Amino acid sequence: MKMPKLEAGDFWGGLAAMLVALPSAIAFGVTIYSPLGAAHVALGALAGILGATAIGLVAPALGGTQRLISAPCAPAAAVLAAFALEFMHNGGDFAAAMLLLSLLGLAAGLLQIAFGAVRLGKLIEYMPYPVVSGYLSGVGLYIIAGQVPKFLGVPKGMHFWESLASPAAWQWQGLVVGAATIAVMLGAPRVTKRVPAAILGLLAGVAAYFGLGLLDPALLKLDGNALVVGALGGGGSFVDAIVDRWQAMGEIGLSELRHIAVPALTLAVLLSIDTLKTCVVLDALTRTRHDSNRELVGQGLGNVASAVVGGIPGAGTMGATLVNISSGGQSRLSGIMEGVLALVAFLALGSFIAWVPVAALAAILIVIGVRMIDRHSFSFLRQRSTVLDFVVIAAVIVTALTVSLIAASGVGIVLAVMLFIREQIGGAIVRRKTYGNENFSKRVRTHEEMEILLDHGNRAVVVELQGSIFFGTASQLYKTLEPELKTRDFVILDMRRVQTVDVTAVHMLDQIKDMLAERHGFLIFSQLPQNLPSGRDMQQYFDQVGLVRPESPVRVFGELDEALEWVEDRILAEALCAVGEQDALGLGELELFSGRKEHTLAALEQAMESRSYPAGTKIFARGDTGDELFLIRKGAVRIMLPISDKQSHHLGTFGRGAFFGEMAFLDGDPRSADAIAFTDTELYVISRKTFDKFAEDHKKLAIGLMEGLASVLASRLRYTNAELRVLES
Repeated sequence: MKMPKLEAGDFWGGLAAMLVALPSAIAFGVTIYSPLGAAHVALGALAGILGATAIGLVAPALGGTQRLISAPCAPAAAVLAAFALEFMHNGGDFAAAMLLLSLLGLAAGLLQIAFGAVRLGKLIEYMPYPVVSGYLSGVGLYIIAGQVPKFLGVPKGMHFWESLASPAAWQWQGLVVGAATIAVMLGAPRVTKRVPAAILGLLAGVAAYFGLGLLDPALLKLDGNALVVGALGGGGSFVDAIVDRWQAMGEIGLSELRHIAVPALTLAVLLSIDTLKTCVVLDALTRTRHDSNRELVGQGLGNVASAVVGGIPGAGTMGATLVNISSGGQSRLSGIMEGVLALVAFLALGSFIAWVPVAALAAILIVIGVRMIDRHSFSFLRQRSTVLDFVVIAAVIVTALTVSLIAASGVGIVLAVMLFIREQIGGAIVRRKTYGNENFSKRVRTHEEMEILLDHGNRAVVVELQGSIFFGTASQLYKTLEPELKTRDFVILDMRRVQTVDVTAVHMLDQIKDMLAERHGFLIFSQLPQNLPSGRDMQQYFDQVGLVRPESPVRVFGELDEALEWVEDRILAEALCAVGEQDALGLGELELFSGRKEHTLAALEQAMESRSYPAGTKIFARGDTGDELFLIRKGAVRIMLPISDKQSHHLGTFGRGAFFGEMAFLDGDPRSADAIAFTDTELYVISRKTFDKFAEDHKKLAIGLMEGLASVLASRLRYTNAELRVLES
C-alpha cells in the first residue's frame, strides 16, 4: 500500500494521540515492572515509552488501518503484571523475569502474525460479547486492585484488601496527589476537550506533588524517593540490560517456553480482540473498511519490534484513536506521528518523567480501570433470556480476580463454546411444517387429480429445516417428527437452510428411516447443500455414513418441487390404479372438452395440428411470436423462465391432459417463458386465428373452450392462494 502524503491534520492528530497514549504507557510499564522491585519502577516507565514508540512506528506503517493509534494497553499490563507477580512470588529473579517478559511480548506478536497469516482476523471479531465484556471488566477490576496500594502509598507487598485495612500505612502525600489527578481527569472534559484529560490529570498530580514539596523539602529529592518514578536509567544501563537479556536467550529451555505458552496465547488473543474491536468502531465512525488479517500482521510486527527494544506490547487503542480523529487525523501517518512524537517526548522530557508521582500514574490507571468495567451488563439481570449472559460475565470476572487472568481466558473460551451450543439448542431448527394437501408441486394437475391430492395429500409431510442439526438439536427434530412417523407415508426434509449435520443427527435420521420402512414409507431429502460452511458436501457425507443406499427407502432430490412431484405421482398412481405406459389422450378425453358432442369434436380435431417432441426439445422460447394453444395428449412439458445464459427458473410442469401457451393465445403478446418437452410428448396445437375461424360455425364450443380456460385458470389460482396462506402462516 502506498504511503499517503503527510497532512497537517495527521501531525496534530498524532500529537494529541501521543499526549493520551504516553501517560498511560508509562503507567502500564510501571504496573508491569513494580512486582520486580521498587528499584526497577523507572525501567518500567522507560519500557512503556519504548513500547509506545516501537508499536506506534511499526503497526500503522504495516497494518494499514487509517487513523488507528496503537500503543501499550490495559490488557497487556494486566496479563504481564500478573505473570511477573506470580513469577517473582515463586522465587524468580529480576534478570529471568525481564527475559521472560520480553519473550512473552515476542511470542504474542508472533502469534498475532500467525493469526493474520491463516486469516483468523474475522473469527476473533466474533468472540461473544459476554466473554469479552467479562474479561475486560475483570481486567479493569484487576488494574484497580493493583493500583489502589500504589495510590495509598503503602509498603511493597501489601495487597488490595490488606492495604485498605491498614490506614496507618497510608501516605497522605500520595493520597493528595492521586485525588488531585482523579479530580482533574474527571472534571477536565467539562471545561475543555482540546487537551486530553489524562494529560491535565497528570499535570495536576505533578503540580500537587511539587506544591507539597514546598511544605516538605524531602519530597524534592530524587534518590530513594518511592513516591516518584525516579531516574529512567536510560543510556548505558538500559541498553546493557536489553543486550544482556537477549544474550541470555541461549539459556532458554523447554520448561521456560512451556511456562509462557498459555500467557502468550492469552495476550495475543486479547491484544487482537482489543485492536479489531477498535477497528470496527473506527469503520463505523469513518465509513471505511479495515483489513482484519493485515492489521493483525501489522500489530504483531509492532509487538515484535517492541519486545526487541525492551518495550511492552500493545494494541489499537480506543481512547487515543478517538482523540486522533477529533484532532484532524486523516491517515495512518497520524499513527506513525504518534510513535515519532513519543520518542521525541522521551528524549526532550526524560528528566521530567523521572519526577512523575507514582500515585498520579496509579490514579490515571484507576480511572481507566473503572471505565473498562461494563456497568451496562447489569441490565442483563432484568430479562430471563439474558440472565445466563450475565452469569458468563460474572464467572469470567470472578475467575480473573480469584485465580488469574490467564485462567479467566480459559474459562472464557469454555463459556464461549457453551454460549454457542446454547444458542444452537435454543433456536428452532424446524422453520415450517406443511402437508401434501397444503403444499403442491409445480406440476399442473387436472381438476380430478387435484381433488385426489386434496383428499390424500396429507399422507406426505414437508418439514423445512434450518440451522445446525447436531447432538444438541437432534432430540428436538425427533420430537417434531415422531407424531408424523405414525401416520405419514412420505416424510420430506427440505435441507437447503441447514448449516451443519453431525454423526448423532445422522444416526437419528437413520432410525427415522427404519421406522418409516416398517410402514413401507419413504424418507425424502430435498436440496442437500453441496457446500456447507465447513466445506463438507452433505450428500457425499450421507453416502459415506450409509444413510443413502440403493436398497433403502431414502430418496434424494435436487429441489423440493421435484420431491413433491414424485410423491404426488405415487399418490395419484395408487388412487387411479395407473400402471405402465399411458396412451395418448383423444380430444374428448381432455378436461376442456369433456361432455362435448362427438361430431363437433371431430370437426375441431380436423382444425387442430398434431405434433410430437422428443424429450429435451424446446417447443417455444421466451420472446417468440405465436398465438397457439397447446394441449398435452401424452408426456410432460416444463415451463422455464430464463434468468441468464446458464440459469433458468422452473415455473411449472404440465402433464397429460393439461394445456399451456394460453397467455399468448388470449392476448397475442410474445411468449413470456420457454416451453421444453420434459419427456417424449404428443400435443394438439391450435392457433388463435384457426380457432376464431372455427368459432364462426361452432359458437357454443368456442364459448365453452373460453369458459373452460377461465375455469381451469381460476382453479389454479385458488390452489395457489390456498398454498400461499399455508406458507405465510
